[in-house]
Amino acid sequence: MPVEHQLPFSLRQLAYFREVARRLHFRRAAEALAIAQPALSRAVAQLEADLGARLLNRTRRGVELTPAGQLLLDRSEPLLRGLAALPGDLRALAGGQVGTVRVGFTGLAMATVLPGILRVFHAAHPGIRLELTEMPTSAQLTALQAGDLACGFFHPDAPSPGLETRLLLRERNGILLSAADPLARRQSLRLRELADTPFVLFPRQHNPGFYDRILAAFAEAGVTPKITEEVWPRANGVGLVRAGIGATFMTPSESRHLPPEVVCRRLVGPAPESRLVLGWKPLPALDPALGAFLAAAVRREPEAP
Repeated sequence: MPVEHQLPFSLRQLAYFREVARRLHFRRAAEALAIAQPALSRAVAQLEADLGARLLNRTRRGVELTPAGQLLLDRSEPLLRGLAALPGDLRALAGGQVGTVRVGFTGLAMATVLPGILRVFHAAHPGIRLELTEMPTSAQLTALQAGDLACGFFHPDAPSPGLETRLLLRERNGILLSAADPLARRQSLRLRELADTPFVLFPRQHNPGFYDRILAAFAEAGVTPKITEEVWPRANGVGLVRAGIGATFMTPSESRHLPPEVVCRRLVGPAPESRLVLGWKPLPALDPALGAFLAAAVRREPEAP
């Protein structure tokens, strides 16, 4: 056994000492422990000998803690309490009642399906902690394969080898404009009417599939887009639109809670489609906490275009 694990006492000795220290009386402690008082006295005396310190002062009326005894009680009480709770904690962990789940998400997920999922999940599983991290699709895929994320809300380009996915949202995009833009007075637009409008997009490597669907929609409309900014995360792009820097693409579901400085208009004709999935790496033994989160997330129906 490694030297750091070779302790000069046992858990039984600590438990016996704690009972005496809490009651300050050997007979009462022995009754609570259901052992003979001489055996308890010998166990505590042996603990003092093993530690090389007097833990208790014996008196006619009972016992008193020495400074060394108080230190041992302070150090051992959380340990013994934690060990006593361990069987129940393990059962709760196996039952998906406690644990930690690392979750990646994109701006579209947080603006649409994720808040409702979180609300339902936290109400049903208050003992499970979620570690939420906003990440682009490309980073999520890498983290999921490496095991750094338990699951992620991302935008698939194609089937993701080694991952299981569930579709949560699939919608055509509209156009997000500054409310001061003259085109904002229209209720619907076509891409060819936006030939002179600067666009704020995201770096292609973050989500190549959606980026290419945007370019394909422009090509189908016979327009070459004027891409003036590429920023991430999503909130930064919306901020630039609010500042009047340009326009960007947004789904109707995402546009429900917009600030008054921007408006979302429906696109007629070619328009890129957004797809949001929940993905995870299937394992022979799925973590119960992750299983509880996946169950809460996939119970909702995918949103129609």
